[in-house]
Amino acid sequence: MQSITQSIVSGWLRLGPRFLPFADAASAELPLSRLLRLALFQVSVGMALVLLVGTLNRVMIVELHVPAALVAVMLALPLLYAPFRALVGFRSDNHRSALGWRRVPFIWMGTLIQFGGLAIMPFALLVLSGGGTASQYPAWVGQAGAALAFLLVGAGLHTTQTAGLALATDLAPVETQPKVVGLMYVLLLVGTIVSALLFGWLLADFSPARLVQVIQGAAVATLVLNTIALWKQERWVPGNARLQRRADPSFTEAWRQYAQHAGSMRRLVAIGLGTLAFSMQDVLLEPYGGQVLGMTVGQTTWLTAALAGGGLAGFTLASAVLSRGVDPARMAGAGAWVGVPAFAAVIAAAMTQSVPLFVVGTLLIGFGGGVFGHGTLTLTMNRAPRAQVGLALGVWGAVQATAAGLGMAAGGLLRDGVGALADSGGFGTSLTHPATGYAAVYAVEIVLLLGTVIVMRVLIGEGGQRLLRPQWSASRP
Repeated sequence: MQSITQSIVSGWLRLGPRFLPFADAASAELPLSRLLRLALFQVSVGMALVLLVGTLNRVMIVELHVPAALVAVMLALPLLYAPFRALVGFRSDNHRSALGWRRVPFIWMGTLIQFGGLAIMPFALLVLSGGGTASQYPAWVGQAGAALAFLLVGAGLHTTQTAGLALATDLAPVETQPKVVGLMYVLLLVGTIVSALLFGWLLADFSPARLVQVIQGAAVATLVLNTIALWKQERWVPGNARLQRRADPSFTEAWRQYAQHAGSMRRLVAIGLGTLAFSMQDVLLEPYGGQVLGMTVGQTTWLTAALAGGGLAGFTLASAVLSRGVDPARMAGAGAWVGVPAFAAVIAAAMTQSVPLFVVGTLLIGFGGGVFGHGTLTLTMNRAPRAQVGLALGVWGAVQATAAGLGMAAGGLLRDGVGALADSGGFGTSLTHPATGYAAVYAVEIVLLLGTVIVMRVLIGEGGQRLLRPQWSASRP
C-alpha cells in the first residue's frame, strides 16, 4: 500500500509542472502548499472586485435604479487611494516593528479596512437607492455612506494586495519570483470566477435582504481568508527593530531613483494606456447584458466569471510563452491586439441580439487582458531596480488601479452622455437605442487598444535581460 501511495504522489509531482499553471513556482524555501495558502489573500481581493465592478454595478443600475453616472463615480472612488500603493510598497520595504515583521502589519491593516467597508456597504446602498426606510434621510446621507464604503473597500484591497505581493516576492528565491507573482494573480482570477458564480447563484432571486446577507458574508470571508493566508508566513524576530538602525531613504528619494531608471516612465505610460483600454467596459458589461440583451441578474453575474475565465486562460498561456524567453513587451502587445476583435464582437452582439456572441466577446476581453497583464507584470519585475521590490510592485499596481478607476468613471459618463444624446434624436432615429451609448464606449476602447499596440512596440527589447536582485529575507528588519 505504501509503495502504491508513493507512486501516486510521484506521478502527481511529474504531472504538476506540465499541466498545473505555475506549479513550478514552488521551491524548497516556499513549498506549493504554503504558497497556495498565502495566495488566499488574492482570493479575498478577487471577491471584493467581483462585488465592486460586477454584481453591485448591475444591481445598482438595474434593480436599485441608481443613475449609471453616479454608479461609475462610486466605483471609481477607490482610485483616490490607488496612487498610495507606491507609498505602501515603499513603507513595507523599510518598515521595522518589534516583532521583526515588515509586510504583515500592512496586510492586516488592509484586511480590517476592507472588512469595515464591506460591513457598512449594503445599508449605504439601500439608503442611496431609496430602499427600506431611506425616505427618512436626505439624499446626501446615502451618497456619503456609499462613498465611504467604496473608499474603505478600495483602500483595504489596495493595501492588502501590494504588501501581500511583496511578501510573496520576499519569501521566494530570486529565480522563481516572477512565477510566484504570476501564481498570485492566477489565484486572483480563480477567486473572481468562484465568487462570481457564487454571487450569481445567491442573488438569482434578488431582494434587498439577500443583498445585505451576501455582502456581509463577503466581509466575514475576507477576514477568515486573510487570517489563514498570513498565519506563520513572515518570521517573528522579537527585538529585531532595536538591533539594527539605519538611515532609510525617503519616499521622494526612492521614487526619484525608480523614475530615473531606464525606461521606467515609458513602461508606466504603456501600462496605464492598456489598462484604461481594457477597463472602460468594467462598469458597463453586466448592465449591457441586462438592458440590451435581456439577461437576468444571475446570468450577468456569470459574465464576470466568463471574463475572469478568459483572463485565467490568457495568464496561463502567457506564462508558458514567456518561460520560453519571449519578450514580455511583445506579449503585452499581443494581448492588446486580442482586445480589438473582442470589443467588436460585443458591439455586434447588440445588432444580432446574440447572447452567445456576447459571451465569446467577453471571454476574449478577459483573455486579452490576462495576456496584457502578465506581459506588463513580467516586464516590471524584470526591470525592477535593486532593493525596490515593494516599490516596483506598488507603482505597477498604482498605475493599473488608477487607470482602471479612470476608465470605469469615463465609461459610465460616456455611456450616459452618448445615450442621452441618442435618446433625444441627436444621432437620428436609427440610433435611438439603449445600445448606442454602450457601443460608443466599446469603440473608444478599440482605438485605445490600437494606441497601446503602438506604444508597446517601442518597449520591445527592454525586458530582455533580467536584473538580479539580492534576496530579501522575510525576517529582515
